[in-house]
Amino acid sequence: MVLAFALPLVPVPQQFSFRKNAVENTISNIKIPTETKASQTIKENPAEPVQETKQVINVDVVLKGILYLYWFGVVIFGLNFLMQAFVLLFRSYTGSAIQDGKFRIVEITGDKAPCSFGNNIFINPEKYEWETYNQILLHEKIHIEQKHTIDLLLAEIVLVFQWFNPFAWQWRKALETNLEFLTDDQMLQHDTVERESYQFSLLKVAAPQFPLSLTTNYNQSLLKKRIIMMNSKKSNVHTTWKYFFLVPLMVLFACLFNQPAAQSQTLNVNGEEKQNAIVHDGMKTDGNWFAVIKGNTIEITFKSDENNNSSTTFQLNELSSVPRDKQGDFSLTREAGTMNFKGKFEGDRGMGTYKFTANKDYSTTMRKEGLDISKDTDLMVFFMINIKTSYVQMLKKNGYNSLDKDQVIPLAALDVNEAYITSIKKAIPDIDLDNLVPFKSLDIDQKFIDEIRSSGYKDISPSNIIALKSQGIDGKYIKDFRSSSKIQKNADNKGNSKNNDEDSDDDIIAFKALNVDKAFIDSFKEIGFDNISNGDLIGLKSLNVTPEYIKSFQKAGYKNIDIENVMALKSQNISPELVKEYKSLGFDDLSLEDIVGAKAIGTTPAYIKSMREKGHNFKSLEKYIALKALANN
Repeated sequence: MVLAFALPLVPVPQQFSFRKNAVENTISNIKIPTETKASQTIKENPAEPVQETKQVINVDVVLKGILYLYWFGVVIFGLNFLMQAFVLLFRSYTGSAIQDGKFRIVEITGDKAPCSFGNNIFINPEKYEWETYNQILLHEKIHIEQKHTIDLLLAEIVLVFQWFNPFAWQWRKALETNLEFLTDDQMLQHDTVERESYQFSLLKVAAPQFPLSLTTNYNQSLLKKRIIMMNSKKSNVHTTWKYFFLVPLMVLFACLFNQPAAQSQTLNVNGEEKQNAIVHDGMKTDGNWFAVIKGNTIEITFKSDENNNSSTTFQLNELSSVPRDKQGDFSLTREAGTMNFKGKFEGDRGMGTYKFTANKDYSTTMRKEGLDISKDTDLMVFFMINIKTSYVQMLKKNGYNSLDKDQVIPLAALDVNEAYITSIKKAIPDIDLDNLVPFKSLDIDQKFIDEIRSSGYKDISPSNIIALKSQGIDGKYIKDFRSSSKIQKNADNKGNSKNNDEDSDDDIIAFKALNVDKAFIDSFKEIGFDNISNGDLIGLKSLNVTPEYIKSFQKAGYKNIDIENVMALKSQNISPELVKEYKSLGFDDLSLEDIVGAKAIGTTPAYIKSMREKGHNFKSLEKYIALKALANN
């Protein structure tokens, strides 16, 4: 739960972010405006602001309505939460109770299921036989000792504020399920509790009434799942490595969805602030400039106050006559407006003041094309990037009719031109604008897409292409992956080989991250392991299992050792020499699985020898394992 709420707040460095904002914020160090508020909109035509203001007001009304609905839900669910807590506390301290150490056994009446809250256990003692009654108390005491009430209270608090989120309700249900699984597991570890007897008690406790959701209880709705879980085989120790791949998965989600960290340059040059300038998130429409001429280009830094500046490079022939060694005026005119400069150059360096004048006709034309850039600061950004009307028309001609300025700016700044769009659409006809930005920033072209598809992907999505490119995965790597890994080749019912187009992106990315290459796979094939699955290959690499390690066991007599045993042995750092030590203690029919289990719990040869010195002479390794488990508990 903490991860779910904290992860979206983690800022991602711009170079690792897939968000289009990462591209926008790095273009020429220009502060790009995003939202336009009605109170900041300045219009010359008095008839137009009325219509725009009405639209903004209508949107505000809808947003306020949604906000009021949300807080209404919070109030309702919050009152329900407080009411449940009040009812439980009232029952806890008004009914008859028996103090059993730190536990309070509260007697209830009627056909209600037993449950616990805090250190209180609610139960009707007249309903159950003595054995069932004791098992219920033990079950609820485990809930209390493991503080499951805190888990449930936190889940309920999340639901109060996330009542609209279906995943929050699923999370609450999954939490309750796992709490019961954990408690059942602890129950079965008690010497006095038999599996069959306990499961039969669960059936006896089943009742139609459900306790309040703030309580831990013998949950009847989970009865079947709990019995199945109690009778299922536990996961092997060597499979736990798979959970470590949640970390790169979380990193990938953060790069895809989190806000990129802002980066900007700051120059400490004193400048007087103009009171009549329009300010929007950084650069103003007038201020000071500092320039350096470099060949046929001129790099100009715009300084509007002590903290806000941006630099960009222009072609020298775009500017009117530049004053040399004397004070003078010059200008730069583009479709969005004109930048007027005053100052002088001494050699290749100059300084002075600037003022931007917007082209209102350009704003009107853009509005007809569906873009609202009425503010001078918006027009100045379009001026800096030199976004022409023809560029917007080109985007619309290629099928992108619903445009906004925050989409157009990074596209134009990255020079996503018609030739590039046409080539990409030949490979992905329905690609959207939001994907074109990371495509261009990652240098994804038609050749790369065709290369990926020729390696086996037929219906790859833009997000998959972005993920592969960002990891440096090309078609050759995928072909090697396909030819070397088992999961990419399946057999049909007739025994014929066929290609599986639904490749696992996670496996490919994991292979790349762990450097699982063809040479690594072939090294295991050379010692007889021809059908290793992708998951096992990842496990072998993450555990640093080498062919030499396997050969050492084969030389020790384990000719038919399988991959699962290899990873289990490696996870416990078991060598052939340690196996010999176990066998020297005189155990009959000792398997590798027995040795892994013994080592995992700490039943080492040294421990067995120490127990024998104390008089515990057993012929079975299992008895030493049980003795060690008892000592641990």
